[in-house]
Amino acid sequence: MRGSGYMRDLRFEQSDYSFQKGVFMNVVLFGLGSMGFSIALNMLKGGHRVWGVDVDAGRVAALVAQGGEPTAYSEHLSDIDAVVLTVVNEAQVTSVLFDDPRLCDQLHEHSIIICLSTVSPEFARETEQKLQNKNLTYLDCPMSGAAARAKTGELTLMVSGDESAIARVGSIFDSISANVFNLGSEAGLGSAMKATNQLLAGVHIMAMAEAMAFGRSQGISFERFMEVIPKCAGTSWILENRAPTVLSGDYTPKSTVDIWPKDLGIIQKISEGTGQNIPITLAALQRYNDAIADGLANEDDAAVVKTYLNELGIED
Repeated sequence: MRGSGYMRDLRFEQSDYSFQKGVFMNVVLFGLGSMGFSIALNMLKGGHRVWGVDVDAGRVAALVAQGGEPTAYSEHLSDIDAVVLTVVNEAQVTSVLFDDPRLCDQLHEHSIIICLSTVSPEFARETEQKLQNKNLTYLDCPMSGAAARAKTGELTLMVSGDESAIARVGSIFDSISANVFNLGSEAGLGSAMKATNQLLAGVHIMAMAEAMAFGRSQGISFERFMEVIPKCAGTSWILENRAPTVLSGDYTPKSTVDIWPKDLGIIQKISEGTGQNIPITLAALQRYNDAIADGLANEDDAAVVKTYLNELGIED
């Protein structure tokens, strides 16, 4: 359950800080998508006062209907304790913080920016430095767990940044997550761990799609696949989470195909800097790009199976 699984390394365990549970905070959250909306609801359930911001006014209205603040967050900037970012990419993070109306120039110096979005380690470090120059604190907190765990408040957070700030927002973490891993006092370490996770997850989704199509080519139905493989060594969390989508044929997005070129692109750029060869990741990246070229960008990422089925002439 939420709040029961905080994981800390030894350095964090020995620090003077402890998570401040039961402390209600004023929070503005940017990005009310499938993940962000659930996160906002769980913060409300946790007792926090939450403003939601999204380009879709309907999403904002839906949050207000469930207890979100009805006024504009800009009218309460002096009271904002934390800014939570669940936007899609680095460009959107930059836009929220540094473009007009330059939120970073309006927050009080005790405000904490919590970035749950997937960004590169380099971007996280640069953003931390920019905000430090404005006496603001940036926490690099990428999340994992997909829409289902966002809904139940059981996300895993990979956190790095100022440890006193981590302690101060403990009640926020408590309301949205089951596991919080402290990866160090500098931004970038959380995003490095998230990139490592995304390498595995992106490859696993593609391996699942490849295996399901391979089975079909050999006369194995998706139903039989799901009966047998989850009981075998070839299973994975990703397979058990995504394969039911293929089985149902309902590709209403929980996580879209077009996210993966961005995430695997981050890994590609890092590996180019380190000189590491990542042929499996690059092969998966190419298949995601192929899926987008086939018009699957906005479908659930399990829809990449269609690229294999189409090549085999099999109707899904």
